[in-house]
Amino acid sequence: MGVSREQAAENRRAIVAAATRLFRERGVEAVGLSELMKNAGFTQGGFYNHFESKADLVAEVLASAIAEGIADFAKLARAPVDESTTALRRYINWYLSKAHRDNIDHGCPVTGFAGDAPRLGAGAQSHFAGGLDDLITILAGLIAESGSLAGAGRAQDATRTGNQLVLRNAGCAGPVTVCRAGCASAFERDSGERSPTRARVNR
Repeated sequence: MGVSREQAAENRRAIVAAATRLFRERGVEAVGLSELMKNAGFTQGGFYNHFESKADLVAEVLASAIAEGIADFAKLARAPVDESTTALRRYINWYLSKAHRDNIDHGCPVTGFAGDAPRLGAGAQSHFAGGLDDLITILAGLIAESGSLAGAGRAQDATRTGNQLVLRNAGCAGPVTVCRAGCASAFERDSGERSPTRARVNR
């Protein structure tokens, strides 16, 4: 008796969930298909009933994690704040908190996958870069709303400061990590500036 369409979809979600957890904890290259499928509750042979390759799985993991992370960020950005703080300050305090730092499974996907991004396929890198663009947009909006910029209302200045916040919050290797993740073009396009790594190489 074959597996129903609903059960097949549930099995696929279980594989993606297991992969997301393992990839975040140990990195994409460190996780083999045998271990991955065992953690998902299946045999290795069943993997190819759902994905053509590990690269296809990785792309789906990135798409799912980025979408979930950006939705959470957007929800936090829209939540009401009292007069004692601003949405931007609340976001920064949350992002740099120990709770967020230790939440490997569900923390910021940009930081969580930045170390893997340079070695991923084009599909996964595209999802990563798109998530970074979305994060910059959210941060730029919070900065503009907070009135913390001189000459508030200049979208280019807000975006540039948003880029700087993304670089700072990405942690680990800062700007080098993010730019090496294949997303330097996002900064160059939005801010009109050279990426930190490219600027250093061109000196």
